[in-house]
Amino acid sequence: MKRKTVYSVLIICCIVGFWVFNNFYTPATYSDAKIMGLQTDISNDFMPSSTTGAIVEHGHYILSYNEPFEQAEWVAYTLKREHLTNDQRKRPYFIEDPLVKTKSADWRNYRGSGYDRGHLCPAGDRRFSEQAYNETFYTSNISPQDRAFNSGIWNRLEIKVRDWARQYGEIFIVTGGVLEEGLKEIGEEEVDVPNYYYKIIARNDSDGPKAMAFLMLGKESNKPLKEFTVTIDEIEKQTRIDFFKNLSDDLENTLEASNGESDWSF
Repeated sequence: MKRKTVYSVLIICCIVGFWVFNNFYTPATYSDAKIMGLQTDISNDFMPSSTTGAIVEHGHYILSYNEPFEQAEWVAYTLKREHLTNDQRKRPYFIEDPLVKTKSADWRNYRGSGYDRGHLCPAGDRRFSEQAYNETFYTSNISPQDRAFNSGIWNRLEIKVRDWARQYGEIFIVTGGVLEEGLKEIGEEEVDVPNYYYKIIARNDSDGPKAMAFLMLGKESNKPLKEFTVTIDEIEKQTRIDFFKNLSDDLENTLEASNGESDWSF
C-alpha cells in the first residue's frame, strides 16, 4: 500500500514538474548583457506606441509583445549601410524570448502547421555580429507566414529595404502583422495567423524626415512593390498603433498622410 502511495506521489510530481517546465521554463538567452560595444542604437524619433505596454529591448531591436496573439505587434530596428555584411552565420534554434514576461510562444506551435516561422526583423539584416544574428531567432520575433509569401513578395521587400539602407546610409524599420479578432490560429498556444503584414520605413534627410509604408496580404504576388504602398494613417487605422508619436504633431500628420513614394528610389 505504501509503495503504491509513493508511486502515485512520484507520478503527480512528474506531471506537475512537466507542466511547470513546459509553461515557465525559458531556455538560455542569445543576448549577452556583458558584451559591450555591440548594441545597435535605435532612434527614438520614429518609435511607435505600444497597445500592450509589453516593450522588450534586445541588443539590436525592440519589440512590443501582444500576448493574446502570441507574437509581437511590432518589431523596430535601425539598419545601417555597415550592417549589410555577407558574414556566414550558423543558423541557431528558435527559442523563447527570456525577456517576455508572459512567455513567448514555443516554436513547436508552427510544426506541421504549413506556415513558415517568418522573421519580423530579418536574420539577413543582422549578419554583422553573432549576437545580433542569433537574437532574431527568439520566437517573439516570428509570425506565421505563408511559405510562398515569405520567400516571395515579402522577401523582395526585405531585399529592397537593404538596397535603401545602402543608398541612404541609415534607415529605421518597424514591421509586424495586423493583429485583429477572428484570425486563424495554430498550435497548442493558438498563435494567430495575420491576414496582412505591414512594414514602415523612415529616414532623416537634409530637408527633414522621409517615410513610406507597405501593407501586404499574406499571399504571394507578382505585383510591383509600389502597388503595396499605403499611408501610415491607413496602417494606424488597422492596428490602432501610433507610429510616430514622438514627432511634432504637424510633422507627424504630414508624414502619415502621404504614401511617400516620391522620396524613395524604386
